[in-house]
Amino acid sequence: MSDTWWKAAVIYQIYPSSFKDTNGDGWGDLPGIISKVDYLKNLGVDILWISPIYKSPQADMGYDIADYKLIDPIYGTNEDIDVLVAELKKRDMKLMMDLVVNHTSNEHAWFVDSISSKSSPKRSWYIWKDPAGSDSNGDPLPPNNWCQLLGDANSAWTYDPESKQFYLSLFTPEQPDLNWETPEVRAAVHDAMRFWLDKGVCGYRMDVINLISKDQRFPDAPVTNDGGKAKYHPGSKWYTNGPRMHEFLREVKREVLAPYKAVTVGEMPGVSDPDEVLKTVHQGDGELSMIFIFDVVDVDFVPGEGRLALRPFKTGDWVKDVVKWQRVMWERDGWNSVFIENHDNPRSVSRYCDDSDEWREKGAKLLALMQTTLSGTIFVYQGEEIGVRNMPKYWDGVLDKKARDHARTPMHWDGSPHGGFCGKDVKPWMRVMDDYVTFNVDVQTNSNSDDDLSIWQYWQRGLSNRKAHADAFVHGEFQSVDNAEGDDVFAYLKVGKESGTWVIVLNFSGDEVQWRMPSNVKVQGWVAGNYLKGKPDKPTEGTIGLRPFEGLLGRSAA
Repeated sequence: MSDTWWKAAVIYQIYPSSFKDTNGDGWGDLPGIISKVDYLKNLGVDILWISPIYKSPQADMGYDIADYKLIDPIYGTNEDIDVLVAELKKRDMKLMMDLVVNHTSNEHAWFVDSISSKSSPKRSWYIWKDPAGSDSNGDPLPPNNWCQLLGDANSAWTYDPESKQFYLSLFTPEQPDLNWETPEVRAAVHDAMRFWLDKGVCGYRMDVINLISKDQRFPDAPVTNDGGKAKYHPGSKWYTNGPRMHEFLREVKREVLAPYKAVTVGEMPGVSDPDEVLKTVHQGDGELSMIFIFDVVDVDFVPGEGRLALRPFKTGDWVKDVVKWQRVMWERDGWNSVFIENHDNPRSVSRYCDDSDEWREKGAKLLALMQTTLSGTIFVYQGEEIGVRNMPKYWDGVLDKKARDHARTPMHWDGSPHGGFCGKDVKPWMRVMDDYVTFNVDVQTNSNSDDDLSIWQYWQRGLSNRKAHADAFVHGEFQSVDNAEGDDVFAYLKVGKESGTWVIVLNFSGDEVQWRMPSNVKVQGWVAGNYLKGKPDKPTEGTIGLRPFEGLLGRSAA
């Protein structure tokens, strides 16, 4: 198998608590995932990526790890992982684990030891600092003014009254940051990674991996929150892509990743500079296989105002980011990840299209057509393949549009109670969407319409077509077509060495659009669309009428 086989792989993200419950506790588990391996194989999946399933007190849904070598009993056992790897291997599939090593749980044995005494051998495994002084009440002040990433009204530092020092906890007090400056910490992380690779795991998604190196001066952050009136402020300038990050990642690659030929995808929020990104994902000397670039999924973020601030956006606002990274990676020998959904973001059909009953299916297929024809390694998030949408209005204001819970509702397997996620007499850990009776896997995989494909069948066909013409859709050059900023029509060419040139035209408008084909683009014929199963009956030159959320795939005559 080629060392770069993973480039054409389809990676499917499973949010384990919401995938499939088999033991009746209302919480998804590993046996549930094992029971659906054939379903995923049939869809076209090659790699399963499972969000964290290690032992954890679940203060942050498993992103607070208490033991890197032990599966949490709520999900199953280490033996279940062995079974899953074996079942995947039978089907020529692989498993990718989630790796969270910027921080641990405060219940991890390392931290329990670290906090026990200032003289503990593991004190230096975490970031401990003396107070900056005392306030007017005599209470100790944090070492600097950094705010938490998950609550900017709070300090990023947590005080330990026993030792009279603070420890850094960028996310929550239950998630103390590891000190990567300590060689023993890095060696322990390498050891944990080898443990699962030795069990047959193919690689890792690496959580907030660009936060592992902090500026050791730990200076105050610029005063920006609440017009400068807040006590604490974003210090990301001092810990995002820190001074030793690339050194640490090169060490991980040398000591662990390269010997195992492991596949990696790094979560690196707040990074959009091509020069910086290429240091990590350059296919010649980069440290990781690829990273998640969040420009598209962050299109509605307001810089400096946190994840729940909302900025209105148009199609052209995020299309320009797609164009940018498709071109950058092609021209500079990098590698893209293709995704628009994950466990931290609202559902894509609700965000980029129209999730109403009238247009939901067309929008979901439009997004599938786009993703299955863009260069890079594609990631499909659970439920995306059946067009799961956001929950109906549940909160007030911005939260209703941007809450992470939209992506975490239980999977709809069939029309039985709770969508088949758990038994009818079991209460699921989170509400199941009300439309599970009609929008579920069973309905969509068994659809037998002569005229149209279900969303699932459309994804299946698109993923198959992507693999059949990987030279164009996975590896091919991306050429933009008439993509003026603000346009609702996103059109581009994909050029392959063997399969030739393909034309993709996507109308992200809820209106009918008369779109004129540029004179330098020649279409031999349209081979697929998202309105009918068969070939679209559309002109191949001049003005083309596009219906709301209509997408077309054609062969170029050139």
